[in-house]
Amino acid sequence: MMRNRRLGGLLAVAGLAAVGITALPGEANAWWRGGWCCGVGIGVVVPPVVVAPPVYAPPPVYYAPPPVYYAPPQQAWIPPHWQGNVWVPGHWS
Repeated sequence: MMRNRRLGGLLAVAGLAAVGITALPGEANAWWRGGWCCGVGIGVVVPPVVVAPPVYAPPPVYYAPPPVYYAPPQQAWIPPHWQGNVWVPGHWS
């Protein structure tokens, strides 16, 4: 047995930390993907823990539909032409 309990506890914690760091995957993959593809590995998967007060969402907001815009009627260009015996220059309708 160890003579000093504090030293033994410190070494135990350091050993567990070393084992945990050694067990981490070599690549920076997300925890839910595991981190291993085609090899053999040992890893500890711990999902993130969030501690926060409950958040209540505001009620949904309903907006009126956007107004419908109609394009103004386009005027047509009437090219110059003869109307009977009278010459009519080009004009907009």
